[in-house]
Amino acid sequence: MNPKPKLLLVEDERMLAEILSDTLKDRDFEVRTVFDGLEALDLARLWQPDLLLLDVMMPRMDGFTLARHLRREGCRAPILFLTARSSTEDVVKGFESGGNDYLRKPFALDELIVRVRALLARFAPPSDGQELLFEIGNYRFRPATAQLEFEGGVELLPTREAEVLERLCRQTGEIVHLSPLLRELWGDDTFFNLRSLNVFISRLRRRLGRDPRIRILSIRGVGYKLIVRS
Repeated sequence: MNPKPKLLLVEDERMLAEILSDTLKDRDFEVRTVFDGLEALDLARLWQPDLLLLDVMMPRMDGFTLARHLRREGCRAPILFLTARSSTEDVVKGFESGGNDYLRKPFALDELIVRVRALLARFAPPSDGQELLFEIGNYRFRPATAQLEFEGGVELLPTREAEVLERLCRQTGEIVHLSPLLRELWGDDTFFNLRSLNVFISRLRRRLGRDPRIRILSIRGVGYKLIVRS
């Protein structure tokens, strides 16, 4: 029998935390709940959860800071932010701090379950044990560790940038259509999320700019295409 996925729920609203915990346990997840950012950091180190659900507004340590600490310490478990803060700047900050998804309050419990299962599936280790590696011109990109290598140097990409780049690499030379990409990574294809995607595309263009053969083309209203000229 496969073990239940371990979820660490970090939520300041105790009534909501109880509802979420009961719902997740009913769906066959193992759940531990904390109400404080520093306590969550200690528990994450000891328990090593498979996924973290983080509220942003937490006592003693906010969710963004907690995510950054965990990523610096090498934690690769996916992080789903649960928050009422939903400006483009907050969403980008969440992904830059190491988050993998962002669910705005109030949300439907069924949507939460779908997001959790999708993240667990996306970050499951390859069945054959082989690390995925993409060659992009003079760059080497490792999605599992979000590492972008170039001439001996290594950059660690923010989680969402790495996810966008992985999808471009999987379809190099082909159009990556906007709506499926937004729905896969953000859960919907609203204009709000499109703005966030545009920010990450701009940053990826700058990161890949050391090799002039590489371009990320915008196909207006349709999507993006990664090309590498010979």
